[in-house]
Formats: sequence, structure tokens, C-alpha cells
Amino acid sequence: MYPIYPPKNQSVRRKILTTYGHESMPPLQGKNQPIPTVFFSSSNSVQSARRRAMAFSISTPTYHFNCFSSSDLPSSPSSSFRPFKFPLFWSWQKVKMGPLTVSPMGFGTWAWGNQLLWGYKESMDTDLQQTFNLAVENGINLFDTADSYGTGRLNGQSEKLLGKFIREFPGKRMQDDIVIATKFAAYPWRLTPGQFVKACRASLERLQLKQIGIGQLHWSTANYAPPQELALWDGLVAMYEKGLVQAVGVSNYGPKQLVKIHDYLKARGVPLCSAQVQFSLLSMGKDQIEIRNICDSLGIGLIAYSPLGLGMLTGKYTSSRLPLGPRALLFRQILPGLEPLLSSLREIAQKRNKTLPQVAINWCICNGTIPIPGIKTVKQVEENLGALGWRLSSDELLQLEFAARESPQKMIQNIFQTR
Repeated sequence: MYPIYPPKNQSVRRKILTTYGHESMPPLQGKNQPIPTVFFSSSNSVQSARRRAMAFSISTPTYHFNCFSSSDLPSSPSSSFRPFKFPLFWSWQKVKMGPLTVSPMGFGTWAWGNQLLWGYKESMDTDLQQTFNLAVENGINLFDTADSYGTGRLNGQSEKLLGKFIREFPGKRMQDDIVIATKFAAYPWRLTPGQFVKACRASLERLQLKQIGIGQLHWSTANYAPPQELALWDGLVAMYEKGLVQAVGVSNYGPKQLVKIHDYLKARGVPLCSAQVQFSLLSMGKDQIEIRNICDSLGIGLIAYSPLGLGMLTGKYTSSRLPLGPRALLFRQILPGLEPLLSSLREIAQKRNKTLPQVAINWCICNGTIPIPGIKTVKQVEENLGALGWRLSSDELLQLEFAARESPQKMIQNIFQTR
């Protein structure tokens, strides 16, 4: 592998840009600025290239060019060059959740099949497949879904699409690495462990998988049907013991119920792998912090859903520019009080050459969670991927958290969230 530096000579740079049309050529560096390095591998394997590249700083911007004029390249024993692309995160930066290893950020698929809230149409499926492929190609292997995702006749559509996209993804190794975390709804007719196991088998059928990565209880019934809760817990145990899932998790559990189910499952020999909770700069109350601390102490992976507050932290919407559908009612309530937070997000984003969503998602990562922003388009995937590979400073974290506390409006909590 050879380190290639962007040529300082302006005429050479113009020649490259004119000949090859690359617009990613970096600007000339100042006297005290490090020169970005471009890595190419010759006949060595990508793994070998990756090992050698690790010797260099990955904090320096890296630029990739498909071809150069031979006069601009150093002499080498081989004329065959392949561009080396740094990953957004290295293997040691992945997160261990029970028996599974997942990317530091996953993606949510609530919108896939949801016509009411997210305006899903079946004509979107090709674009959705492109978003999935792009995510996987960039190292994302955690995808969250649920057996209730999809409205009306499209109930379960999210699982069906995920299964289809996995089967059609080119690359068996990457297929095998994908972790599907699906949630089973605590419907009132699911009163026995057997019915919960049946729900798991139905999800496997829609996904066309032999085993689910994480089988999650979508919400607790402790608030309104306590006797049903124990049957659902036993259902998680049963699907784990039958090998239908690699691990089990929960969603919308408060601190007290989280400790209860952890202890119950542990007594049955079943580890609690993950807990999903609404966690963002709009939703960082006492319960969220307590849940995070419990997860840290018990070794439970904390998955942050709605890290962008349903879109309110993207900077895309204002009181006069609201989303279509039911979200507009919520946004109209909350957005007017978010200016302190949005202002801080803009300031940090501008300073770091990032976008508001990238800063908001990175805040979740820095707080020890695995955020799962929802995706519908390639553009959203590209933008969200920009939240990886860097970390907010401690001062920036404090600035954002202070601004969040100064913003008078907070996110409405899930009605099924327990204490």
C-alpha cells in the first residue's frame, strides 16, 4: 500500500479535475495543516491494506480517487491500484449485545408499510431496497422492526420487506452478519406463552429467516393488565429455549419493570440482551437517565428509538412548515419551544461541518446508546451515516444538554412506557 498525497501544484490539480471530473480534491492545506492521505493497495488483499492503514491517523480527512495520471503517482512494482476506503467505524468499535455484535448505529423501519403516519406507498419499495443496500454496504447490520409495523392490509409489511431485501442483497457474508431485532406486540389476545411463540413463528415466516436476532416484547402490560405480563415473559423464555431467537429484549420498559424482567429472565437462564427506549435530546428525562444507568450496570444494550424526535431535531420543520399527517399536531405543540436547542445544534453542526441530524444522533452515541433513526430514502441513509466516525466533545455535550433543559417543550412519552 502506498500513501498518496494530493499534489500541491495547482496545474496538476487542475489537470486531474479536468481529466477525471473529481470534485473531491481537497483544498490546498495551510502551512500548519496536515495533508490528507489517500491510500491505495496494489496486489495486497483488502485485509492487508486495512491493517497497514490502521498505522495512520484516521482523524485526518481522507480522499478517494479512482485514477491518476501515472506521472502523479510514486513508482511501484505494480500498475494495478485499487482505492482503499476507510470504514465509517472499525470492527473494535462495534457493540456487543449478548451473543450478538452490532454496528454502533442501527436503522428503524417503522415507516415501511405505515401509510397513516409516514405516507408509505408500495411504489416506494425499490427506493427502500436501495436504502437498505446502502446501509449494509457501509457496515450497518442492525435493523429494527415489529410485527405491528404496517397499516391495515399492510400489517407486517416492514418484516416482509426486510426479509426480501436480505435475500436479494448481493453478498452471503454480509447477509449472515445482519441482525434483525423485531418486536412482538402485547395484543390483548396474546394471553399465553404459546400465543407469543406463535407470533414469533409468524414473524419468521414473514422475514423468511430461520432465526431472529433479537425477539423483543414491544411494550409492557403492567400499566393496564398485570396478569398478562408474566405470560409474555414466559413467551420470551419459550422462544429463546426453542432457538427461534438468538437473544431477547424489551421495549418501552421503565426502570422498575426493567429490573424485574431482567431478574425474572436471569432466574430462568435467559439473559436480557437489550432494552429499547425513547432517548434523544428531546427525551432525556429522569427515567431515561435511570434506565441508561441500569443498562450499564446489568450489561443490557440500550437502543435509542426516535433519536431525532420524529424529525423535530432535523431542522427541516418550523411552525409554519409542518409535516403532513398526524405528526403536524405534535410538531405544532412542541416546535415553538425548541429554539434554544435547535440553535445549539446549528452552532455545533456549522462548526463541525455536520448537519443537525448528525449532531443529534452522535449525542445519543456519546451517551452510550445505539440509536436507530428511521430511514425511507437514500438521502436519509447518507446523512445519518455522517453521524459515525467522530465524537462530540465534553463541552459540546454539556452545551446541548443545557440547551435541551432550557427548551420549554419536551417530547411526549410513549403511552405504554412503564415505571
